[in-house]
Amino acid sequence: MVRTYVDKQSDIDRKWHLVDAKGKVLGKVATEIALYLQGKHKPTYTPHLDNGDFVVVINVKEVEVTRNKPKTMMYYRHSGIPGGFRQESFADLIERNPKKLMELSVKGMIPQNRLRDVRLRRLKVFEGAEHIYSDKFAK
Repeated sequence: MVRTYVDKQSDIDRKWHLVDAKGKVLGKVATEIALYLQGKHKPTYTPHLDNGDFVVVINVKEVEVTRNKPKTMMYYRHSGIPGGFRQESFADLIERNPKKLMELSVKGMIPQNRLRDVRLRRLKVFEGAEHIYSDKFAK
């Protein structure tokens, strides 16, 4: 008889991953990060459990996009009140807040369910190459 193994919440071992976004395409980096946050890279992946890892992203300011997207790609938000619609281009957003750009991209790659916010809390984004989690990456 074959038995299926499912991790318990207490058995989950969270590791730390360092992703350098310098010179990489935004969508491909966001996909890689989303896989780590969900735990899909582990053989014990279970969709209804949060068994993902921590991800530290550095050099977000130097992320790239393909073709004409810096001018044409737009980000939208609405405050909920009349006249509260706002839009911002990729070029303006990466100049103003590059961390927000990466967070929005990864958020779009993670399924919309109750685990989404829990998984996104394990995402640590930094504009430059320096970060405060260097002690987590023991060699």
